Amino acid sequence: MSECYIRVAEDENEEPMEIPSEEDGTVLLSTVAAQFPGACGLRYRSPVSQCMRGVRLVEGVLHAPDSDWGNLVYVVNYPKDNKRKMDEMDAASAVKIKRGIQKTSDLIVLGLPWKTSEQDLKDYFSTFGEVIMVQVKRDVKTGNSKGFGFVRFADYETQIKVMSQRHMIDGRWCDCKLPNSKQNNMLYEPMRSRKVFVGRCTEDMTADDLRQFFMQYGEVTDVFIPKPFRAFAFVTFADDQVAQSLCGEDLIIKGTSVHISNAEPKHNNIHHLFSNFPGRSPSLAAMFERSQYQYPSSHV
Repeated sequence: MSECYIRVAEDENEEPMEIPSEEDGTVLLSTVAAQFPGACGLRYRSPVSQCMRGVRLVEGVLHAPDSDWGNLVYVVNYPKDNKRKMDEMDAASAVKIKRGIQKTSDLIVLGLPWKTSEQDLKDYFSTFGEVIMVQVKRDVKTGNSKGFGFVRFADYETQIKVMSQRHMIDGRWCDCKLPNSKQNNMLYEPMRSRKVFVGRCTEDMTADDLRQFFMQYGEVTDVFIPKPFRAFAFVTFADDQVAQSLCGEDLIIKGTSVHISNAEPKHNNIHHLFSNFPGRSPSLAAMFERSQYQYPSSHV
């Protein structure tokens, strides 16, 4: 039998690649692995049963089904662990690509001293990166500052860095956040959580294990595992978009499938909490929310 080519792909829906066979019509696994690193075999969909069938492999040699490769597309098999690692790498790459195309947004700067000017604001934030816009909001009649303003950076990574910390501007602590244009109420803006809930953890998973694993998706600022052990953990990222992109995913950590979901910020449940109290005091809930907003627990 003369040399022929068989069609091979990583997935049934992908464009196949032609792989050469040997003179006897067999295909060496090493030939497949040269184009698809980590490959351990081939499978194909039977035209008769429409089920997937494995190709016979003997001592590194793949044998054609019914002595004829035909015009079928053969799908690459990978060891399960290898496939999981590749899937994890693909997911990490997708997150990085997603972050790479992000555009910067106007950030609201809250808690500005009355004396702070736009030049003061620009001088301060220019230490983080290129500033393309600053504005201090002022009263139309008096011209006095309203105590907040806006800033926009040229680089998205700079924006993320600025949002991840508090800022001492003209002797006063200020917060820099994404404004919530949909709610028209900036004081009660619920930021998208940078924290995720990791369920189905096992006792052999340490904080370092989780940190090292999740660092492939983005900068990790905190890992918390409750004691005594309760089969879950919390991981906090510097970028809320990284956290949100992982929600709903099932990931493999130390051979165990864990489920990632959103860790809802506590202040989102404040009104629900106070509604269960005798007297149901909405003003008390609002006051508590404001105290939470002005003095985040991470900075107390």
